[in-house]
Amino acid sequence: MPTREGAEVEFERTVPARADRLHGRSRDRIRAIDVLFEADAKQGDVLALLAERLRRTAAQTPLPQRARDLVELYAPHAVDIDEDLATHSRDWPLHRMPAVDRAILRLGAAEVLYGEEESARGAIIGEYTKIAEVLSTDDSPRFVNGLLQRLVDVKGLLA
Repeated sequence: MPTREGAEVEFERTVPARADRLHGRSRDRIRAIDVLFEADAKQGDVLALLAERLRRTAAQTPLPQRARDLVELYAPHAVDIDEDLATHSRDWPLHRMPAVDRAILRLGAAEVLYGEEESARGAIIGEYTKIAEVLSTDDSPRFVNGLLQRLVDVKGLLA
C-alpha cells in the first residue's frame, strides 16, 4: 500500500452486520439505495427523484427521514464519489458494475467519506457488505467491502 514517508496508516476494522435480519438502519439505507438506483436507471437527478418520492411514494410507507438524509448526503458529492469509485475499483469501470452494486457503493462511499460517524466506519462498511449480500450477487459483498475499505484507507492517506 502506498504511504507517505513518516505517515502511519490506520486500518478500519470491518464489523459484520448480524446475518439473521436487517436492522432499521439497514432498511433505511436500502430505501435510500432504491432512490439512487432509480435515478441511475432513469438517468435523472437524484434530488429531483427524492422530491418526487416525498410527494408520491411507490412503497406502502413514506421514505424514512434517515433515508432522505443519506440521499441528501450523497447528492452534493456525486461527481467526486463516482470519480473515487472509478479510480479505485481496479479494472471495473462504473458502467460495467451491476446497477445494484453501483447504488450500494455510491451510498456507502458517501457515508464513509462524508458522513459524521467516523468512529463507526467499520460498522458502516459491514452494513453495506450485508446489504450487498442480500440484494446482489454472490461476489458483490466482497467487492463492496474491499472497495469501501480502499476508499477509507486512501482518505486516511490524504487527510
